[in-house]
Amino acid sequence: MGPIGVFDSGYGGLTVLRDLRKRLPQYDYLYLGDNARAPYGSRSFDIVYRFTLEAVEKLFSMGCRMVVLACNTASAKALRTIQQHDLERIAPGRRVLGVIRPTTEILGSLSRNSHVGLFATPGTVSSGSYEIEVSKLWPQIKLTTHACPMWVPLVENLEADAPGADYFVKKEIDAIFAKDPQIDTLVLACTHYPLLLNKIKQYVADRADIVRQGEIVAESLADYLSRHPEIERELKRGASCQFLTTENPEKFNSLGEIFLSHPLKAQRVEIPM
Repeated sequence: MGPIGVFDSGYGGLTVLRDLRKRLPQYDYLYLGDNARAPYGSRSFDIVYRFTLEAVEKLFSMGCRMVVLACNTASAKALRTIQQHDLERIAPGRRVLGVIRPTTEILGSLSRNSHVGLFATPGTVSSGSYEIEVSKLWPQIKLTTHACPMWVPLVENLEADAPGADYFVKKEIDAIFAKDPQIDTLVLACTHYPLLLNKIKQYVADRADIVRQGEIVAESLADYLSRHPEIERELKRGASCQFLTTENPEKFNSLGEIFLSHPLKAQRVEIPM
């Protein structure tokens, strides 16, 4: 038996971890942030795939029975290849899941008029992953994606609540509604973006509902485990959580507390192994 691994290129996946622990508190979790090589958003498919595979192998080597890629860029650029070409070789019987499929699966039940907007990093937008999944599951939905290159730096530089963030938040909200004024549902498809939620709500107002990924992913994982008891039986139930980073643990602890809203203590690890 082992923990559920949660991987992100940096801090953003902590918002997903927070919701996973809220929905499924009984399990052990092991979080790994590849902060030394972040950000992933501007990197090529090949590099993101290699870095993500190395992180997954690291988590498996530390006993994880399954890994959730709590990172839209890794889910977009690496998940499918790892599932189809690597998993059977490196860890037969274990699982790697992402955040894109759970998010797209629920969109049809959230939008009333089939006009959905999606905020993401430039890397996620350029991958076209959301368009591909939405076209398969909900062909009637008009999906408008929009990259917000300044939103992650705002969060990681502790400017999410500062007055200067208003310009960049309003700018991207105005831009996506200019593309499609009929949008009634907005998806925050980056795990950093919930920390800008107050300002996003302010400038979206009543034009659209705002969807956070963490709650969706947590509910999806609960459903997945109920349908796969052979996986669920392998998960350790100690309600514990450990944190790993490839960079400075003290820095991770300081910024990580902002994402989790409580103190944490991380250890530094090296990847690749």
